[in-house]
Amino acid sequence: MDLYFSPLACSLATRISLYEAGAEARFLPVDLKTKTLGDGADFLAVNPKGQVPVIRTDDGEVLTENAAILSYLAERHPAVGADGFEAVRLREWLSFLGSELHRGVFGVLLSHVAGDGAKAFARTESVARLTHLNQRLKDRDFLVGDRFTVADAYLTTILNWNQAVRLDLEPYPHLVAYHRRMLSRPAVLKAVAEERELYAAAA
Repeated sequence: MDLYFSPLACSLATRISLYEAGAEARFLPVDLKTKTLGDGADFLAVNPKGQVPVIRTDDGEVLTENAAILSYLAERHPAVGADGFEAVRLREWLSFLGSELHRGVFGVLLSHVAGDGAKAFARTESVARLTHLNQRLKDRDFLVGDRFTVADAYLTTILNWNQAVRLDLEPYPHLVAYHRRMLSRPAVLKAVAEERELYAAAA
């Protein structure tokens, strides 16, 4: 499998999931500004949308969109997936994280073109969404079931972006504790450290 990624972007969730599953992959960095690969090749030839993550499966299929890729990994690698109705819950959480938290809050706050009004609105919207997550994690170690899944990889990735946007997380102690637990996992530590190094080198 090939993973096309950009350091510390949402593609980090796929890297974390692969490491948690003990799966092999080739990692291909993408410059999202120039839409080129490390060897200078045109990334738009791989994904005309110009976004990461993208995976190319061992069968040669190209798959885009974070939720679709994470769902694929969950199905292929039970170590980061869920069974029975919990598999439905997993898709529910991937949908929530992608639309409500990633795009609806952090995507706006990280945008270089969103105006002050849009960013103020996103901060207001964040309260209900973070409150929902905080309540979910009140008596749970993971988002779905009793073990790590791709949903945890995604939420951990999103929460890492708070270093840049500086939302006040003090009102959400269960969410903060959850993030600390996730960052202590060896696979997460490895993935984050690698991508931070790559991000710093590219800056």
